[in-house]
Amino acid sequence: MAFEIKVPNAGESITSAVISTWHKNNGDSVKVGDLLVTIDTDKVSTELQAEAAGTLQISAPAGEEVKIGAVIGTIAEGAPAAAPAPAATPAAPAPVAAPAAPEPTPAPAAAPTPAPAPAAAAPKIDLSVVPKPVAAAAAVILDNSGRTTRKRMSPLRRKIATHLVNAQHTAAILTTFNEVDMTEIMNLRKLLQDSFVARHGVKLGFMSFFIKAVTEALKAVPQVNGRIDGDDIILNNYFDIGVAVGTEKGLVVPVLRDCDQKSFGQTEKDLADYAIKARDGKIAIEDLQGGVFTISNGGIYGSLLSTPILNPPQSAILGMHAIQQRPVAINGKVEIRPMMYLAMSYDHRLIDGKEAVTFLVRVKECLEQPTRLLLGA
Repeated sequence: MAFEIKVPNAGESITSAVISTWHKNNGDSVKVGDLLVTIDTDKVSTELQAEAAGTLQISAPAGEEVKIGAVIGTIAEGAPAAAPAPAATPAAPAPVAAPAAPEPTPAPAAAPTPAPAPAAAAPKIDLSVVPKPVAAAAAVILDNSGRTTRKRMSPLRRKIATHLVNAQHTAAILTTFNEVDMTEIMNLRKLLQDSFVARHGVKLGFMSFFIKAVTEALKAVPQVNGRIDGDDIILNNYFDIGVAVGTEKGLVVPVLRDCDQKSFGQTEKDLADYAIKARDGKIAIEDLQGGVFTISNGGIYGSLLSTPILNPPQSAILGMHAIQQRPVAINGKVEIRPMMYLAMSYDHRLIDGKEAVTFLVRVKECLEQPTRLLLGA
């Protein structure tokens, strides 16, 4: 009996996937639970494990784009026991029992005729392996001079490209800027870090402060927590914040749910869990859905200033940047402070300049006086 390996359903809008990597070779013996293959869609990567024990037969090589539900391989259950079958073909010399009759001596000549059977079996294995290098060659092509390399765009990268272009074409995007003095947050982290780690098992980072500040600002300016749907405006009464995460395969935006109800400790744990999922390519579609606002941190790559692009259907996004020691005027005196530029891009069809600036100033206030976040003030 052969168990079919099928491309799983990854969401109603997804019709195809690309086979990223086969973790087992054609003809390998596998057992239940073995990691077989990684499949990429335009949203997430999915790992398929063996649901039966036996011998793997690969029918769709790495690099090939396949339809949802397609059979990409089989597991021949109990096939290892059938492996001696080739030895059975030599048993075809049973006709050699015919030598008992003197005239059937031609029978030996007939006996070699089964010999082509093994020869046919060998090409069978070769043919199943050959497509792999062929697919790899199709996926990455070097020109004759070796000066350029052409490779097929991954489904995730295609989706990102389409998503960003659509955002530019459908929304009236405007960006407003401000800067925040990170002194108080840095002092508070230094003061509480050891006890925070001891209590929650994770470090207190900057992102949880920004998530809390954005949540407070969304409460203060509800229009930012909305979206346009046709001729209607939908205002969200919940606070699910997306955090942009860069992976080797592209940008994904997992969503932290009900941020208004979570402590700093739980927020940091959720962020840590998503970081692990992103690193291992295990973020699920449900992790990416339903966000009302996005935070993107280009500062971890050294960006000093940028204009983030909206994550439709959301109407606003906040860009964090690198913390830089800069001279600023404090109470009439010049001091060196750790400063960060903030950039908020928003859909001007829904959000007016006054609302955008009010929102960003509220974020700045919460970050420069983090006790507001702790006390809910």
